[in-house]
Amino acid sequence: MKSDLCLGLPPELCEQLEAESQIIKIRVERRKIGKIVTIIEGIDEKYFDLKKLASTLKSKLAAGGTVKNGRIEIQGDHRHRIKKILVEEFGFKPENIVFIEET
Repeated sequence: MKSDLCLGLPPELCEQLEAESQIIKIRVERRKIGKIVTIIEGIDEKYFDLKKLASTLKSKLAAGGTVKNGRIEIQGDHRHRIKKILVEEFGFKPENIVFIEET
């Protein structure tokens, strides 16, 4: 079901509104043996192909990664580069991308 943002709008305009309205959270997680992974959450799977998005990010960042449980995981700390790619190439608003710091 489409959100209330789209009421009768053309599909391409609706997609742009969806991209602009999502709050994306980017954080870094430390895994076993000190491995660092960048986690991207909050991108709606109904409007964006997460596997395709992950593939683009992995290629641009020259890093491995995967899609799990509706979130993208990229090996290494790429927070700022990921934000730049999401804004410049996918149309997300910079103010809707937030960095979550570990406690």
